[in-house]
Amino acid sequence: MKNIRNFCIIAHIDHGKSTLADRLLEFTKTVSARDLQAQTLDDMDLERERGITIKSHAIQMDYSYQGENFILNLIDTPGHVDFSYEVSRSIAACEGALLIVDAAQGIEAQTISNLYLALDSDLVIIPVLNKMDLPSAMPEEVKDQIVDLIGCDRDDIISASGKTGFGVEDILKAIIEKIPHPKGNEDEPLQALIFDSVFNSFRGIIAYFRIFNGVIKKGDKVKFVATDMEYFAEEVGVLKLEKKSCNSVKAGDVGYIISGIKDAREVKVGDTITHVDRPTQEIIKGFVEVKSMVFAGIYPVETNEYEELRTAMGKLQLNDASLTFEPESSAALGFGFRCGFLGMLHMEIVQERLEREFGMTVITTVPNVSYKVYSTKNVLLTVNNPSDLPDLSIVDRIEEPYIIAQVITKSEYIGPIITLCLDKRGILKNQIYLTTDRVEITFEMPLAEIVFDFYDRLKSISRGYASFDYHPFEYKESKLVKLDILLNGDPVDALSALIHKDNSYNFGKRICEKLRQLIPRQQFDIAIQASIGAKIIARETVKAVRKDVTAKCYGGDITRKRKLLEKQKEGKKRMRQIGNVEVPQSAFLAVLKLD
Repeated sequence: MKNIRNFCIIAHIDHGKSTLADRLLEFTKTVSARDLQAQTLDDMDLERERGITIKSHAIQMDYSYQGENFILNLIDTPGHVDFSYEVSRSIAACEGALLIVDAAQGIEAQTISNLYLALDSDLVIIPVLNKMDLPSAMPEEVKDQIVDLIGCDRDDIISASGKTGFGVEDILKAIIEKIPHPKGNEDEPLQALIFDSVFNSFRGIIAYFRIFNGVIKKGDKVKFVATDMEYFAEEVGVLKLEKKSCNSVKAGDVGYIISGIKDAREVKVGDTITHVDRPTQEIIKGFVEVKSMVFAGIYPVETNEYEELRTAMGKLQLNDASLTFEPESSAALGFGFRCGFLGMLHMEIVQERLEREFGMTVITTVPNVSYKVYSTKNVLLTVNNPSDLPDLSIVDRIEEPYIIAQVITKSEYIGPIITLCLDKRGILKNQIYLTTDRVEITFEMPLAEIVFDFYDRLKSISRGYASFDYHPFEYKESKLVKLDILLNGDPVDALSALIHKDNSYNFGKRICEKLRQLIPRQQFDIAIQASIGAKIIARETVKAVRKDVTAKCYGGDITRKRKLLEKQKEGKKRMRQIGNVEVPQSAFLAVLKLD
């Protein structure tokens, strides 16, 4: 066991984690040159297209150092704030972490928050300065930032380049010398932590685990503690680029187990695996409970595909434990699910994965956050969906969730960023100069305001130089009103939103204008209205498609033309009574991008 090292890679998005992981695989000859491709561990099409890591990926490498053979278990983690739950799970399975900082961009918001996650778990941190081959690299300045952040010696920082392979041997040496070997005992009862799982349509559910104590052998009878279910270990093994089965996996190792589990609800990430005949008394402390930030409804386009969507969501949840969902129904859209996401990118990725991996076409409603509503009798209700809001005559007050947001940016963009945050009802809390031209600004702001276009606008006004991170703070009372969108007098509950009173008129007007462009013209006029209670605050009309019925009248009295127009008007009126308005999917999504 003293020759095993378990470590993960943490960094801000786009600081070169996956590229550096490629070089480690290449140096340790884990992957042959023929199989090596850019970002080898990112196996989803979506990850390759967007150039981001969505899932953490585990892989085992063999490396010989000073005549001894070492086993290195690497877990590559995502960098985006929406996938920080993946990072917390990887950290639970490791003893050390490579903290990677881009030499050209320096320390960013997500670098700091991922570092704190690692320090909370007492991991050994090895700082690595990546992208040293770039002409714009500023190694000395960035080294100062790293020393300030984690208090290490300047000599401890390893300079490297994921692209050229410079410094990779130093990193491997540091991993072996600095990261402690796993502490565990092979003779104790089995104690293994599930940190991920995937669904395979032939083999059932494959669970990935890290063993803290004991040994698991092929054919053992094992028990999953949280669900209290018992299984036979049909196959156990280690994670090379492909899964490699072996007879036993020992304490300190990372591996996988296949036991023919078909039901997604039976495997919980963070659960403990133990033997049936010699169970462990201690349950491993799992990870933090996931806090959903953004809620949206996901509905099948065809109502008869509801059960298929339920199965697809269950399989997706296995692979993405931060997704939460529960059934709900809507008057306009039929049966579907109320889903909780960690952020807007997470929501977008889930929708894409449902369409690609499971072939489901879905409609996503306007995202919102959960509110606390106190009635006049002081009864507390949690409202995740604006349509669940009780009548305002019995509501005493509504509280909405606030967050503490940290933005790290170049000093030249401070003005526009503060203006943006104040527009979003933010309160400026703090402003710290990390270096002469890098500032950390801390705000307190309502979560509902960042659900819409906040992140996109932050990136555009800072030309991509601002990094953003947030954590939940508390609930505060706000003047909120329910805004309904009516089409020909019928409310579309998928478009209704809870919104601050001061912004309601502007928001309603913009939604109506946007819908007028998106809803196709019909044979009759369509009135699009935004209302608060019984008061209409904005209106747009989609004009009817009309045939020129007077074309056949040449000359004669005006009454002949009027008679034809009156006849057409009667027909349009009859049509409006039986016609209904189809809202295209693009209309539901366009509300998110009103600017």
